[in-house]
Amino acid sequence: MATVLGLAYLAYDVAVSRGADLPGGDLRVLAVAAFVVVVLIAGTWITYLVVPQPGRGGRIAGRSGWSAALGLFASVPIAYLVLVVVVQVIKPLLV
Repeated sequence: MATVLGLAYLAYDVAVSRGADLPGGDLRVLAVAAFVVVVLIAGTWITYLVVPQPGRGGRIAGRSGWSAALGLFASVPIAYLVLVVVVQVIKPLLV
């Protein structure tokens, strides 16, 4: 999810940098904010669905808010790293 959205942001950023006349003008800050919010929500939801909460004696206790919190805390560095790679590594190669 983060990679696909990061590549979409890269396409938008390169288009704006090259002077494309897009509706709304330069909305890169809003695009980055939307990217981070969507990655955080997707990471939280996917981890909630996939990672069960451990129970006593190795039994699976089901899912709870802790599973979602794990996904939230894991998706923060993922969003950051994808943005760093897109903006600092890939974009200079294209512009």
